[in-house]
Amino acid sequence: MRLFRFVLAAALAFPVHAFAENAQNVIVVRAITDRFVDRIEALGTSFSNESVVITANVADRVTEIQFEDGQTVEEGQLLVGMRREEQRAALAAAEAVLAERRTAYERSRELERRQFTATAQLEERLAALREAEANRDAAAARLADREIRAPFSGIVGLRQISLGTLVTPGDRITTLDDLDPIKLDFTVPAAYLSTIAPGLEIVATTTALSGREFRGQVHSVSTQVDRVTRSITARALIGNPDHALRPGLLMTVQLMKNPRQAVVIPEEALVPSGASNFVFVVEDGRAVRREVKTGARRPGDVEILSGLDEGEVVVTHGTMRLRDGQPVNIIEEQKHGQAIGAVMEDTVVVQ
Repeated sequence: MRLFRFVLAAALAFPVHAFAENAQNVIVVRAITDRFVDRIEALGTSFSNESVVITANVADRVTEIQFEDGQTVEEGQLLVGMRREEQRAALAAAEAVLAERRTAYERSRELERRQFTATAQLEERLAALREAEANRDAAAARLADREIRAPFSGIVGLRQISLGTLVTPGDRITTLDDLDPIKLDFTVPAAYLSTIAPGLEIVATTTALSGREFRGQVHSVSTQVDRVTRSITARALIGNPDHALRPGLLMTVQLMKNPRQAVVIPEEALVPSGASNFVFVVEDGRAVRREVKTGARRPGDVEILSGLDEGEVVVTHGTMRLRDGQPVNIIEEQKHGQAIGAVMEDTVVVQ
């Protein structure tokens, strides 16, 4: 590694007279137009898209458990069954009465149409039919109270009961969470109120899953500003198909505001001088020192607001000994995002 650094420093420091007298060896890059955004950083906490604690509605003994810890279940799937033989029998009886009264009503309606019976008798049969339907619905509701089903699709948590457990209303049976998408609530200063809006892109990271970035969008913004902190809460939705994110994680959020197309160059091309910034632009084989106005920055890159156009060639390595107007020998054209070590591994003279 030390030998490589020495060779690189020597290549950039000493002229090659074979190409041009007093020419300085340099590595260059072309200014490009790229998507650029301003970043606002905040802290947030992740939440399930939907979350519920599964409990019982009535007191009875558990006779069925139809799920395992961490199992994915579908909406309406049976999770727990309690003793319900009596309720099943009551439902069957109610359905039998309903069928008999429906038949009686249909018979009376046909006779009434032929004017063989009074309209008052038809209304009595209709009332009896409605009563039977209500009794059937009540019996079905009592049976449903003893069949605990998933209210939505998701992942169940840890089981808190066993077969034979006598559960009462409010007893915790398990949890159910919908983890895709995941909600991320975060706060930003109220000064950004005009910037934070639904649809704004965000990138979130967490130390629990180092090396991964999670992208999403702002879904909604609170209608109130906190009177103490003068901050506002926003909620983003992040796709989570592999369920890597879990509720309760502390996450760092970067909001991508003001997306735009901008002229971009690597930061190492900048030559600061006091409060100003300069670059060396290669024109007709010579380095021309030019002042530029910089904008926002991101790792490795800087936005150029003025002083440089797309496609112009600027020096990234070899600027320390370079003078305005000095001839240059381009030994390699660097690509954006390419490390200098990778550039020197396969150096080719650029004509």
